[in-house]
Amino acid sequence: MKPFLSAITGITPILAGGLAAALALGTASVALAQSSGKTVVTFAASHFAEVGRGDRLKAWVETFNQSQADIEVKPVTIPFSSFATTIFTQMGGNGGPDVIRFDLPEFYAAVAAKSVLPIDDIVKDGAHNFTAADQYMKVEGKRYGFAFDTANYAMVYNAALLPNGTPPKTFEEFVKLGKEATKDGNYGFAFRATMAERGGVWYDLTNFVYGFGGRWSKPDGTPTFNSPEVVAGVAAYKTVYDAGMIPKGTDAATYRRMFWEGKVAMEIDNGGVATILTSQGKAHPIAAAPSPFPHKEQGMILAPVTINANTKVKDAAGKFLQWALQPQQQQELQTLLGAANVATTVERTPEELQAMPWLKVYDAQTPNSVPALPQGLETKAPEIQQIVVQQLLKVLQGGVAPQTAMDEAQRLITARVLAQK
Repeated sequence: MKPFLSAITGITPILAGGLAAALALGTASVALAQSSGKTVVTFAASHFAEVGRGDRLKAWVETFNQSQADIEVKPVTIPFSSFATTIFTQMGGNGGPDVIRFDLPEFYAAVAAKSVLPIDDIVKDGAHNFTAADQYMKVEGKRYGFAFDTANYAMVYNAALLPNGTPPKTFEEFVKLGKEATKDGNYGFAFRATMAERGGVWYDLTNFVYGFGGRWSKPDGTPTFNSPEVVAGVAAYKTVYDAGMIPKGTDAATYRRMFWEGKVAMEIDNGGVATILTSQGKAHPIAAAPSPFPHKEQGMILAPVTINANTKVKDAAGKFLQWALQPQQQQELQTLLGAANVATTVERTPEELQAMPWLKVYDAQTPNSVPALPQGLETKAPEIQQIVVQQLLKVLQGGVAPQTAMDEAQRLITARVLAQK
């Protein structure tokens, strides 16, 4: 058995019963490929479990099946909450789906464990008009997947709550308008600031750090958690926390509900959340603007699609991936995914822009989006996030200076996570 689970730092081992069930699923998927009259390719994505979008994605896959005489792609539905554990357990038993849509941390863990195949022979660099996110699909010069979907970050705002109805263009103006909008039970802004939402805090903080020119690490994995730019981002987070413009202690579910109820003026969030705010808050239409930071770079949620190293049907899986990259399929996929982008550059239809004009802002952010994971340290992200958020909370709630806190984060990550002196 390959060391899959040990390679995915932060994924909790499952109980024996769940392990047996997951292994059984993996065995069943292999048996399915062997027993069908056609060559069967199993395709797992957490999207398949989503209400509405899951059915549309299955229909998209079915259009491939209808075009093929010898290949059939079977969707595998696994909920997001158990997706990574289930898939890696199946792969550890030498099974698992043939094609997998991973989230980025699990993708890099799978590459490190040699659990997925390089696909340079299937996807040629010059054959497609890839978006900027494609640069993150290679490890040590080899392509292991392409972006199935990406979500950019930008500012969404309720113009009715902002003085003059216009969004801020600078950080200083952002804080000023946030303070002015905080009155009569309303708040100017909202973000996460509790350990209970550590993962969300990491994404929120990353937008500030990138927006002030920082990066968590250099491309070779050298940590830069106490660089001047990272410290500036942490200090800006502290400035907003202290400005009296956020509903302190509320979780993301609560303040997003407050937003669509017309009680929060501004958020910095991804396109998927913007879609929810729009659909839930029709009485308070949202607009979008670039985040009000000195630099354009913001975080990105990137989900690659790749091929399981255990597959017995690589050629058939490759044909499905090649089909998925064709312009018509990319257009249809982007439409069904909503505010997300796909692997290649796809222009929005007039109907989409009329229904969701704020999409222009999110799409324009694509060239400036950077994965929120520390580059070169992706498989160690959970441990790093724990340390950084702990230090951030000391800044927000304990009065520790940003530079002091991030010096400590750098020391702890170097010693504990990287085992370096």
